Amino acid sequence: MTDAFSTNSELVLQRVLDVTAEKNVHRGNLDEHYQIKETCHFINDHQFKKVALQFPDEVLVDSIAIAAEIEQGTKAKLFILGDTSYGSCCVDEVAAEHVGADCIVHYGRACLSPSRRLPLMYVFERKPVVLETCASSFRELYPNRQSHVILLYDVNYDHINDDLLALLSSEYPNIAASTLHVDGELCYSHGETHGQHNVSSSQCQNGDQVVHQFGRKFVLKCGQTVEDYSVFFIGHEGATMTNFMMTWNRCSFCSFDPVTMTGRTESISINKALMKRYYAIERAKDASVVGILVGTLGVANYLTIIEQLKETIHRAGKKSYMFAMGKLNVAKLANFLEIDIYVLIACPENSLLDSSEFYKPVVTPFEMEVACNKKREWTGEYVTDFRDLLPGGSKHVASANPDDLEDGDETDVSLITGALRMTRFSSSEPVSSSRDSSLVLRNQALTVANANTAATFLAARSWQGLEQKLGETPVVKALEGRKGIAIAYEEEPTIDRDH
Repeated sequence: MTDAFSTNSELVLQRVLDVTAEKNVHRGNLDEHYQIKETCHFINDHQFKKVALQFPDEVLVDSIAIAAEIEQGTKAKLFILGDTSYGSCCVDEVAAEHVGADCIVHYGRACLSPSRRLPLMYVFERKPVVLETCASSFRELYPNRQSHVILLYDVNYDHINDDLLALLSSEYPNIAASTLHVDGELCYSHGETHGQHNVSSSQCQNGDQVVHQFGRKFVLKCGQTVEDYSVFFIGHEGATMTNFMMTWNRCSFCSFDPVTMTGRTESISINKALMKRYYAIERAKDASVVGILVGTLGVANYLTIIEQLKETIHRAGKKSYMFAMGKLNVAKLANFLEIDIYVLIACPENSLLDSSEFYKPVVTPFEMEVACNKKREWTGEYVTDFRDLLPGGSKHVASANPDDLEDGDETDVSLITGALRMTRFSSSEPVSSSRDSSLVLRNQALTVANANTAATFLAARSWQGLEQKLGETPVVKALEGRKGIAIAYEEEPTIDRDH
């Protein structure tokens, strides 16, 4: 953990970087690989004047060539967006609005979280797959031809869906093939427009169940649920597959990696992963001060979940503070020692942050709700999409009616420390931070002042920042300061490193 807070200055000065001048990896089939014609039709048909092209780091090498091809087929002014504010899988609408863009073209891997501000087109990098090898791996992993299997894949392998299904559907009649179905009023993928979906499942006329989640849609046979199926995932191990495995944690998973061309049964212990998440929930129950990390400004309804979390945290007798700091790292969060735990508002694929290196734990909105909402119980079911927690969502659990709550303390035992833990549930509405330090609660026998938690912590710290000492510092003439860099100022004696 020490490397996260400090870096050896000698290593920084002596470090050698190997820079490769690789350009235009896909020059030969640029049009097919990045759907240049479809993109030009999208821009011309809607007469967009300013277009933002958002690239992940691994595709930036082709960004200049892609922009040049699009400029030849359109009259729009193009802007290349790199180094996104948050995760590259999310649409960076804030950066696009900074340049006054009329629409966004998003390249590469995507979480398919819905956006609301600007028209959007997804261009998935069409990565190659050896279909025969993939189908052979499927047959080896599922020798029973009557197996119920859901086909899922990373978005960059969407183009093989129909061909793979043609190879397997005659042998496996119980395959549920998924298709991409992007949320949003003005979202486009492969030239198709998709409408808004507010529910995760619906019923067909023949009784089959249509499941729509994480930008995928598949149909289950009448009377069956997702738990009755196995899942075959095409793609490499990463955030997408982890998100699926945590959400549908009662299903068995197999995967095929098109890069290594190998298939395997996923042996990750879901129970162990859920135990780690439950430990984080217990840490959230012990916490008194919660930091709400804004990890997205583009996913729809992020403001709504923030307000819901504020209210839930307040009713559990805890303090909350909101932070917007872009991409997270250990050093940033270590600056706020008064925070006991953080809750991250992000897309489903970025919410499951490994916080083992962080000074304080980082939990998801679902985990914070389990810790603070008396009506939500831990059942092993896991929710990564915060939109499901909102009113109208499939996993929404309403808080207790304020009229039915009585202000008071509830005592239980902390599973972390083993000590008695007193939780104060409040029926009052959250008050603004400007009034926190002066709020006074009164009853007939007791008067309690709720002091500002952060201010109290600051007052107890031995170092509180630079002291101004107004009126105490004498006025002197300006003096010439040191010259050089911090590791070796000019007036300091040099050290002969050879002896």
